[in-house]
Amino acid sequence: MVCLNVTANMTRPLVKFQPDLWGDTFLNYTPADKVTQMQQEKEAKRLKEVVRKELLVVVKDPKERLEYLDAIHRLGVAYHFENDIEDNLQLFHNNLHFDDTCYADDLHYVSLRFRLLRQNGFYVSSDVFEKFKSENGSFKESLASDVQGILNLYEASYLRVDGENILDEALAFSTTHLLITSSSTQLSSLLAEQIAHALKLPLHKRSIRLESRHQISFYESKYTSDKSLLRFAKLEFNLLQELHKSELRDFTRWSRSIDLSMKLPNFTRDRVVEAYFWSLGAYHEPKYSYARMSLCKLLKFGSIIDDIYDSYGTIEELKSFTKAIKRWDKSCINQLPDYVRSFYGVLLQTFDEIEQEFAREKRSYVVYYLRQQINNTCQGYLQEAKWRDEEVVPTYDDYVKNGVLSSSYLYVIAAAYLGMGDAIVTKEAFEWIHPNSCAPKASCIILRLINDLSGHKFERDRNHVASAVECYMKQFGTSEEETYTKIQLDIEESWKDMNQEIIRPTVVVPMPLVTRVVNLSRVLYDFYQIGKDGYTMSKYLQPKVAAILVDPIVI
Repeated sequence: MVCLNVTANMTRPLVKFQPDLWGDTFLNYTPADKVTQMQQEKEAKRLKEVVRKELLVVVKDPKERLEYLDAIHRLGVAYHFENDIEDNLQLFHNNLHFDDTCYADDLHYVSLRFRLLRQNGFYVSSDVFEKFKSENGSFKESLASDVQGILNLYEASYLRVDGENILDEALAFSTTHLLITSSSTQLSSLLAEQIAHALKLPLHKRSIRLESRHQISFYESKYTSDKSLLRFAKLEFNLLQELHKSELRDFTRWSRSIDLSMKLPNFTRDRVVEAYFWSLGAYHEPKYSYARMSLCKLLKFGSIIDDIYDSYGTIEELKSFTKAIKRWDKSCINQLPDYVRSFYGVLLQTFDEIEQEFAREKRSYVVYYLRQQINNTCQGYLQEAKWRDEEVVPTYDDYVKNGVLSSSYLYVIAAAYLGMGDAIVTKEAFEWIHPNSCAPKASCIILRLINDLSGHKFERDRNHVASAVECYMKQFGTSEEETYTKIQLDIEESWKDMNQEIIRPTVVVPMPLVTRVVNLSRVLYDFYQIGKDGYTMSKYLQPKVAAILVDPIVI
């Protein structure tokens, strides 16, 4: 870390970041053999119909049907069967109050049904778990012997919303018993691995693409696995990986073509691969290829803007840049510091190109909303820079409120919507991306707090604004450990707010748009862990990138 004195009264918060780890790895990507790929596509198409027929079987044990639906979700192929899955879950939802199956008192069945319905937007009352409580109001200790049921109760509890005390109790109960069970020598190695995986991070918070890689391995080890579904999932994983590699090659070429690294001082993070990985967290499906590429480019710009405020600009330079972003006019270029002029010009040019492209669809309004969110983000960044420059430690609440803007996630959500199509992404959808809208606000807070937990010690060693950790410790006089616990509880409260917007009919925008916000929250856990910022220090992310973008699954 290096600080550079500009004048007696100005110090740049300069930091030297780790270089790009990937070089030309993806730029040199060559497609797989066409004959082999065509054969795999043909087989995948055949197996897809086999799986669909299984979904359409009318006479099927309800527990087996739920487990099959769960496997399809976990293996990352649910997007192939959206209508069929919807029809199946609708039947389960219709029969909630007429449940005369032999599984009505089966914790595994009830928990799995609850989670699958809620994560797909169906409302289910948490009262379905009351039957598993004893007369003293606590969960029955006899349930502890049903390890699979306890594991499913644990996963289901993460779909809770505010005020659902029974699910708070379910989480505490299931976590305690899973921790006890995990130390048992009588547990099968597969179940022990599943429990450890779940306790590390619940399924609801895991990004779909990376998790599918893990789940394929788990599913293959199960004695009862469906061989057709397993092979279909493997083929689809590899075929989709080929598409993603080609997109990343094209994104790398674009990034090199605008050549911003040569036009900026050496203070920005060169994170092309990591930006693409982030976009995969939002959507991995083939139909969102254009949306992914658009999001990547806008993430690249967002990352540079973040570094301008966080790692190089003086307060006066940042005020000028913030004004230029608000005015959004080429005439502002000459009023900017030399090092940022080229970037500002490229930013305006790219947005002009986006506006022209969408004008043909009579949707040029999307650029207005994107610009609005960049402006909001820069206002948040500037406030942090002022606190830093004035050596102010704000209250925790003030910091988190500003963090909704400085997280940059309002901008990222808008960018994620850009290429999804006019059928669902309307003006109303963009207006929903607001600091006071439940799910977008929750996602912003999750990012702000997780980011701070991961990097506050690194930031503390340089000229940087106080993080949520320092703000809370100063305001309330708590220890670092106590503060971590409090912040993690606040993250959980934000997840409850997010979950509320998943459930129909409370959802105010189409479900695919809410899903993007949820997915963008999930991918944060791939990047950030306590003490480890995988975007800034990309060595922490490297194995995850390799798992979904380098190494195919052996078939």
